[in-house]
Amino acid sequence: MSGDAPAAPSLFDLTGRTVLVTGAARGLGFAMARGFAEAGAHVIIGSRDRSTVDASANRLVADGLDASGVVVDVTSTASIEHAVAAIEDRRESIDVLVNNAGMQHRKPVETFSDDEWTRIIDTNLGGAFRMARRVAPAMLRRRSGKIINICSLMSEVGRLTIVPYTASKGGLKMLTKGLAVEFGPHNVQVNGIGPGYFATEMNQALLDDETFDAFVRQRTPMGRWADPHELVGTAVFLASRASDFVTGQVIYVDGGILASL
Repeated sequence: MSGDAPAAPSLFDLTGRTVLVTGAARGLGFAMARGFAEAGAHVIIGSRDRSTVDASANRLVADGLDASGVVVDVTSTASIEHAVAAIEDRRESIDVLVNNAGMQHRKPVETFSDDEWTRIIDTNLGGAFRMARRVAPAMLRRRSGKIINICSLMSEVGRLTIVPYTASKGGLKMLTKGLAVEFGPHNVQVNGIGPGYFATEMNQALLDDETFDAFVRQRTPMGRWADPHELVGTAVFLASRASDFVTGQVIYVDGGILASL
């Protein structure tokens, strides 16, 4: 133990920190990016498409927030190297990495091709590994950094027609734990967030499906879908000094669905 404990509000202050969020042009990624910026961070919107990156970053800047963008494809080591090097050239460090980029595809397992399986695993799991591998060394040298992996309810349970997705998110949970063990001695924390059912663009087809909508409302103890902004508090906590002794955990923001039989 060293020194006096900081005041509670300052524990969540991200002023002066740089946060890179992949897959942040829309949905939960954009909601988290806005939350980090509102907590004082410089937020870097990462996505594969330049036009959406710029548009999303400009939305935050127009609201008086500190944001920029970078084009990055998490399935490409060369793209990651180019993006991270560009960030490091113009800024001192990446203090927080949020691995949010991901994809979903629904159909019976026997109809998935090898290429479809590989693409889902390579994006959802391989992408987080490649990003952490590139960003972590500077964190380890500084003995300071946070990595947040966006997991899923499917890190714990299965559902019909999404076997590759479930496999990727289960692997991401264990990648989180493995990195936490390896990086812990260097004062770098690695945690995950497991969102429940959120009302996002990616889930619009499910929201429009009356049967599935009823399932979510009945299965979730809180009786509703979550709004994207409801992920922000957990994300800011894991990015801030408030979580300096929290590592290797996955926090499920799910309205109680995993607690319910």
